[in-house]
Amino acid sequence: MMDLGGVISHNPVKKDSWKTVLTLAFQSLGVVYGDLSTSPLYVYKSAFAEDIQHSETNEEIYGVLSFVFWTLTLIPLVKYVFIVLRADDNGEGGTFALYSLLCRHARVSSLPNCQLADEELSEYNKDVILSNDKSLTGSRLKSILEKHKFLQKVLLILALIGTCMVIGDGVLTPAISVFSAVSGLELSMSREQHQYVEVPVACAILVFLFALQHYGTHRVGFLFAPVVITWLLCISAIGVYNIFHWNPHVYQALSPYYMYKFLKKTQKGGWMSLGGILLCITGSEAMYADLGHFSQLSIKIAFSFVVYPSLILAYMGQAAYLSKHHTIESNYRIGFYVSVPEKIRWPVLAIAILAAVVGSQAIITGTFSIIKQCSALGCFPKVKIIHTSSKIHGQIYIPGINWTLMFLCLAVTVGFRDTKHLGNAAGLAVITVMLVTTCLMSLVIVLCWHKSIFLAVCFIFFFGSIEALYFSASLIKFLEGAWVPIALSLIFLIVMYVWHYGTLKKYEFDVQNKVSMNWLLSLGPNLGIVRVRGIGLIHTELVSGIPAIFSHFVTNLPAFHQVVVFLCIKSVPVPHVRPEERFLVGRIGPKEYRLYRCIARYGYHDVHKDDLEFEKDLTCSIAEFIRSEGPQGNLGIETIESDEKMTVVGTTSSNLDGVKMCEDDGVSEIVGSSEMREPKCTEKTRKKVRFILPASPQVDLSTQEELQELMDAREAGMAFILGHSYVRAKSGSSLMKKFVINLGYDFLRRNSRGPTYAIGIPCASTLEVGMIYHV
Repeated sequence: MMDLGGVISHNPVKKDSWKTVLTLAFQSLGVVYGDLSTSPLYVYKSAFAEDIQHSETNEEIYGVLSFVFWTLTLIPLVKYVFIVLRADDNGEGGTFALYSLLCRHARVSSLPNCQLADEELSEYNKDVILSNDKSLTGSRLKSILEKHKFLQKVLLILALIGTCMVIGDGVLTPAISVFSAVSGLELSMSREQHQYVEVPVACAILVFLFALQHYGTHRVGFLFAPVVITWLLCISAIGVYNIFHWNPHVYQALSPYYMYKFLKKTQKGGWMSLGGILLCITGSEAMYADLGHFSQLSIKIAFSFVVYPSLILAYMGQAAYLSKHHTIESNYRIGFYVSVPEKIRWPVLAIAILAAVVGSQAIITGTFSIIKQCSALGCFPKVKIIHTSSKIHGQIYIPGINWTLMFLCLAVTVGFRDTKHLGNAAGLAVITVMLVTTCLMSLVIVLCWHKSIFLAVCFIFFFGSIEALYFSASLIKFLEGAWVPIALSLIFLIVMYVWHYGTLKKYEFDVQNKVSMNWLLSLGPNLGIVRVRGIGLIHTELVSGIPAIFSHFVTNLPAFHQVVVFLCIKSVPVPHVRPEERFLVGRIGPKEYRLYRCIARYGYHDVHKDDLEFEKDLTCSIAEFIRSEGPQGNLGIETIESDEKMTVVGTTSSNLDGVKMCEDDGVSEIVGSSEMREPKCTEKTRKKVRFILPASPQVDLSTQEELQELMDAREAGMAFILGHSYVRAKSGSSLMKKFVINLGYDFLRRNSRGPTYAIGIPCASTLEVGMIYHV
């Protein structure tokens, strides 16, 4: 039971008024830029943690400022704002959006049950840039990717690595943001006292932050943007004060020449300190990942005119202060708060903690979102997803992931207890995601935008070289904290790939063991058993053919329902599927068999709700198929695999000219719990079901009889038949395959959720049939 289709779709930028764009830009400050705006709290402290020393010549501090300025300019501003944001997947962004684009343009999808009919979806080709001069090299690259399964696996693993690093960022960003904000206490107490206060306070804030996730952010979300903009105004004002009060000539350090001087003097130490400097772009990926909630123009305006200048002023102000203070007691005190005027440190500390919480909230919500995408695309086990807001699309909460993130976040905070190790860990996660984006983006330039491969090479060479430099500086800190994101990503990558591999093998087994149509025809219209009133809904992953598990039902059960529907809930590589294109409905076997196939299609960002409307939509879609199949039917019918004809049918709310269904209270009659309108009740009053047909055209007698039979079956109730599969590696398989399938996949399957629509169904209305799969 799910919904169906309640999605807030974004209007194109062209139709947005300036008022709407500016409102979205203001709101994006709280959602997108919370993490990026808090980076001044720890960048200088991480850069000067160990590898370089602050000296009287100021070459180090000027060099760090120059690196920060050009990194912020080239990566977030040039790469993301001007280039990557244009590669949206029907308004959505993120690692999986790029992968989804490539899957559609080069047919390298990891989803096993793709159909040609999916390519007719409105959003499938809406983003294609039409070009008459597609490069020969691009066509060759496309054919190479489509031919070689190995390259497709490499592409999938690359996308999964980026996704895993985003999840790792969801652990590390809250830790370093909150820890750095709380570190302001160090200037008001001795170092001995401070070390016993900082960690407990940071942990208490983190526990509070994760505990609030259950309630959703829509109740306090309106405060996020004011908090972040207050923080940005605060740090930019302090920056301006420090520039004019301490060193008005600090702007000279923005010259790239100071980067050269810095590396020439510090050499290896300067290169290793880049691992701390790259933290200035922490959160930049959020501009692209959260694109679906805003518009390109609003995100560009917010960054270019508010966030970017505020951050530059903040970093220049810190450098100006430090350039005139060389006798600071120790590097322990090189950080943000030392440059804040003493009179306003406490208010700034309070604002910093609030900003850190907002920034952490954004990355946690982003982690929930990307895990939902992975699950929809068959790369993560099914997990419990709670929609915390019925009005705001994308507000979700995943309990198991939330508490896992909290435990890991507290573990790294207590385990490291300093900004240095946390910075090393967070830096590697951030730069790895950016490298993955650069690699995928270079393919998008050729395959989706149909530009020359020369432009793609220039893109990956220019930005890839910068990111590879930072990546190498972060990787060298492996033993000093950088091992954490690698370990976390490796664990999540194994989970994702094992689940994907097991799911793929299970689907291949289903395809190879389909029941033949001749066997079905030999049984006759009654299938060799008694047909009783009601609708039997059989869940299957197959989009064509009859699943082997159906033969188990027919041979082992004395009776079966008069109407049987093979239901497939599938994800397609687009963000959203329009409600009017939700269902593909077809018939299996001759008309008198009353066997139907219904494929419900969802995008990876579509909202699946436990909604009783699903049953109504499903029944109406079958009724509309029966009506349209008549001699005067007017719906387009597409022929796909196995000679089955499938009709595109929308949900009840979207198909205004289609069949409607009314349920009226009839004569009071107590029935069994197969009526599923009240899951908690064992009996209820039966409702009379009526189909309302369009005024024209008229339907023939056989169609009326079939609709009447469907109506009677719906009135009697709907039962859900679920196959309980036990997947085992077949004899002769390698030891690795046996380990992956028999232990890894089996463990994940036992601890994952069943089909979304089956949640909440009373046990009396479900039938589970076990079956062993030897893959």
